[in-house]
Amino acid sequence: MEINPTRMCELLVGLPDVNVLAVADVPNLPIVVHIECRVETAWCRSCGVRAVLKDRDDVELVDLPCFGRPARLRWRKQRWHCRETACPARSWTHVDHRIAAPRAALTDRAARWATVQVGRHGRSVSDVADELGCDWHTVNDAVVRYGEALLAADTDRVGMVAALGLDETLFVRLGAWRTQQWCTSIVDVGAPGHPAKLIEIVEGRTAATVSQWLEAQPAGWLAAIRWGVLDMSGPYRKTFDDSLPDAVQVADPFHVVKHANSKLDECRRRVQNETLGHRGRKGDPLYRSRRLLTTGHDRLHGRGHTKLLSLLEAGDPHGEVRMTWHAKETVRGLYEIDAPDVAADYLDELVVDMAEPAMPPEVQSLAGTLRRWRGQILAWHRARVSNGPTEAFNNLIKRVKRIAFGFRRFRHYRVRALLYAGRPNWELLATVTPR
Repeated sequence: MEINPTRMCELLVGLPDVNVLAVADVPNLPIVVHIECRVETAWCRSCGVRAVLKDRDDVELVDLPCFGRPARLRWRKQRWHCRETACPARSWTHVDHRIAAPRAALTDRAARWATVQVGRHGRSVSDVADELGCDWHTVNDAVVRYGEALLAADTDRVGMVAALGLDETLFVRLGAWRTQQWCTSIVDVGAPGHPAKLIEIVEGRTAATVSQWLEAQPAGWLAAIRWGVLDMSGPYRKTFDDSLPDAVQVADPFHVVKHANSKLDECRRRVQNETLGHRGRKGDPLYRSRRLLTTGHDRLHGRGHTKLLSLLEAGDPHGEVRMTWHAKETVRGLYEIDAPDVAADYLDELVVDMAEPAMPPEVQSLAGTLRRWRGQILAWHRARVSNGPTEAFNNLIKRVKRIAFGFRRFRHYRVRALLYAGRPNWELLATVTPR
């Protein structure tokens, strides 16, 4: 079978309608392929008159590696000129998006490949830039442009949401005082047979910023949200109150138990200072019991339970830490109840008992929190949804941050996180056109 030499060059370069003018191979330097588009005639885009060739400009683009070496595509671009003196078009340069977008530093195929490597596979930008033999900014600019185009084109990525979860994650520390900048992950926490999805990442963790995003969504999409999952955060509670008043708020069980554990730690540290006059030290009984106290009673084996009781007897003369430990365990027991009505009675009795004046101040404080969040805590027994998927997506986002060695611009942070953790339809990448 005979192949035309021109066609063979097209196949080797992988670009249609181009002439391969030369290939420069200098040792220790990238391979440079010189090409030119086969354009015989051009017409003015303004007046329609036949244009004349003015000159040719060489544009060097970073291309995919060739035979294990970095490669460059040197494109001789034709500049055309309109002969009509009154035409406003004057001159223009030939554009072929199959080769590269205007003012791009990477070829189109190299930019799409880099977006997959960084966005889908979670590689660092510097790693991909080293493989292409180019600058960090060259790769990052392409990933951001093509990534934003992919996210905008994937309109079916989210779909209808029944349970919406909100949670914060640290974005960056800025300035001499390392001021923390936060962002909010908006997640479809899913349901049986419905996988969880990372919907969006919003800069800030205030009620105003998240509400602004929610109010920009279609009314039908908002109306389908039945449950709003949060971690007993005041700003997120206000967000649901203002923007999703019909959604039932659900307090995440993990954070409820975590709050009870934090009160237990407060009590242990207070009693430690009152009895021994100093913070916990290696040999102090209460300090030695700190991990056993926060371990679930059902996870303590016989030896661990015996050790915990002996340490409390030695370091807790008035039984305050032990009382707070029992309070924490009763809060955990709330989530072992299946019937919502029984759980409501259980929680009401628990709050009354914890609020007794004889109880340690930490237990009384815990009772106040349970009273204020009673509706949200009991809603879990009907919804059976939690912020677990939100925490899982935050873990993926933190992985992207570690790979990138941190971010300083929220735009880069958002695109990289949504490409990696948001799971867009990567088949659409071949069809998108970056702005």
